[in-house]
Formats: sequence, structure tokens, C-alpha cells
Amino acid sequence: MNSRIAQHKRSWKSLLELLFWAPVITFSLLLVKNTLPYFDFSPQFSFIRERILLYSDPIWKTSFYIHIGAGIFCILTAIIQFSSYILRKRSQIHVVSGKIYVFVVLLIGAPSGLYMSFFAKGEMTERGLFIFMAVAWFVTTYKGFNAAVTKKFIAHRGWMIRSYALALTAVTFRVYHILFYLGGADHVYNYEISLWLSVVGNLLIAELIIYSKAKSYLKTFNQ
Repeated sequence: MNSRIAQHKRSWKSLLELLFWAPVITFSLLLVKNTLPYFDFSPQFSFIRERILLYSDPIWKTSFYIHIGAGIFCILTAIIQFSSYILRKRSQIHVVSGKIYVFVVLLIGAPSGLYMSFFAKGEMTERGLFIFMAVAWFVTTYKGFNAAVTKKFIAHRGWMIRSYALALTAVTFRVYHILFYLGGADHVYNYEISLWLSVVGNLLIAELIIYSKAKSYLKTFNQ
């Protein structure tokens, strides 16, 4: 009887993980697909046309391409990082790709994102949110790396979940933006609410996942 209950719980857990990861991976790959054309270095994209004066600035232009390149890499790498199979069977892949992820975030992604935050679209509150995202992405990634180095693996997992949640705001923002657009929302309102929902929502989901993992660990530990 106990084995059946345990098997039933594992089945539900696998189903929930599938329901979570299937849309995450799908929308992440769609984001990558839609971002790659920017590397034609053409100004004929609506995002760039809205910022054509900034695009003429070599520093902003360089930061833009560095940032989106780093973002693509981090989103794809992070998917590998949370694979239970790779962690169990191919741990060296986890270690190497994790180090690359940390390097890219700390030295490329977060700094370029911080610079671009000061020129972000929207009011000062939205720019402040972008600054928060860049700083938080740097801090959570650094803390995750430091926890791994000191072999505090539970803390490491928690910080990296937060780091990945921040990386995924690029994905969730576009999902919300499309949904509100289909709902007929005003463009400015759509941009602002999609941005806030993606950041706050992702961080709340991250904390729920961390809490769930910690609760599961303590339950197993106390048995």
C-alpha cells in the first residue's frame, strides 16, 4: 500500500513538473527564435526604431547586442541546470554549464542590463524596476555561486532558482504582453503592467518553489 502511495505521489510530481517545464521551455525557445533576427544588425525592427537615437550611440548599441546575446545564452543554459537527469547522471555538465552561466551573468548580462536600465522605456518607476532586476540578477547569481563553492547546496539551489526567475522575466513579459494585447489593452498600460507582473510574479513563483522544495526536504529528513 505504501509503495502504491509513493508511486502515486511520484506520478503527480512528474505531471506537475511537466506542466511547469513544457510552457517554460516552449516560450523560451520562441523567445530565442524571435531574438536571433536582431543579429542581422538591421535597424528595421520596431524595438530599435523606437530607440533610433539610442541605436546611433555605439555604447548603447554594443550593450544592446551583448545583453540580448547573454540573455539567450543564460535562458538556454539555465534549462540544462535544472535537469534532474543531468544533475544525477552527468553532474560535470551541470558544473561546467553552471560556471559559464555565472560568468556570463556577472560579467556580461547583469552589467549590460544595468547600463541599459537608465535608458529603458517608461517612467522612472519602470526604470527603477529594470535597475532592481539587473542588481538582483547579479546578487542572486553571485550568492548561488558562492553557496556552491562553500558546498551549501540547498542554499545554492534556492539562489539559482531566484536567478533563473529573473532571467525568465524576458520570457514572461512577452507572454503577458501578448495576452493583454489580445485583450485590447492600451499599449502603454500593457507595457507597464506586463513588466511589473513578470518581475513580481516570477519572484513570487520562485519563492513558492523554494518553499516547496524546503518543505519536501525537511519532510524527508524527518522521516
